[in-house]
Amino acid sequence: MLRILVVDDEPHARDELVYLLGLHQGVGPVECAADGPAALLALDRALAHRHPVDAVFLDIRMPGLDGIEVARVLSRFAEPPPVVFVTAYDDFAVPAFEVRALDYLLKPVRAERLAETVRRIAERQSPPRAPGEPAPAPPPVPPAPLAEPPADDETIPVEISGVTRFVQRSEVRHVEACGDYVRLHLASGSCLLRAPLSSLEEQWQDAGFVRVHRRYLVATGHIEELLADSGRLSVRVAGTVLPVSRRSSRRLRELMLPASGLPRGGRAAHG
Repeated sequence: MLRILVVDDEPHARDELVYLLGLHQGVGPVECAADGPAALLALDRALAHRHPVDAVFLDIRMPGLDGIEVARVLSRFAEPPPVVFVTAYDDFAVPAFEVRALDYLLKPVRAERLAETVRRIAERQSPPRAPGEPAPAPPPVPPAPLAEPPADDETIPVEISGVTRFVQRSEVRHVEACGDYVRLHLASGSCLLRAPLSSLEEQWQDAGFVRVHRRYLVATGHIEELLADSGRLSVRVAGTVLPVSRRSSRRLRELMLPASGLPRGGRAAHG
């Protein structure tokens, strides 16, 4: 069971995160701290009792010692716990990943994003195999080979927990701006890439990506629904509903609704 420390100076935010974490069967005791110094004391007590925490969920903007400063202190531990930043602001992504944060969650925290983070924490806690221990059985072989990515697909190097991995542009459902970074949302999870959203908008427009909001770029091939409510448009992309700015609404309607009135690859809905 994962032992987690939640650090936030706002009681409501702490309680909400503790509640969401408690919905996961793999999460055990969740301790709370209201500020940076209290968090360091809690971690010191945990180490003294030989019950180190498996992850620290840190707010960034706190009085006194802020979350980035706490993470810098933790980085000097012999075995620093993984840090997950939880903040209402998206402009701290660069300093967050300079201190090698495991993840960066925006408030209000979505349950599906938190589930992904908990999974990544659990993967880090998996014990290494002993010498001579057989490797786990490989996954079943699919009945047919996986399709090769299109010839004009782009391979994107991203860093996940200090490891460089490669994803295909065709895997990306939508892109979310996070300060100087963007978060690529894939079917298998998400990852950060250091690039401005405006740059990807220009580079990927010929590959079927369209800017729908100052924070979002979406792959039109993964749009499932256009949702209209009181004159405001939103879009469902691979199960996630994203806002559409008034500036982008007309262009998106023209793109997704041909003369027949039926969406290309999706369906229109009204709410």
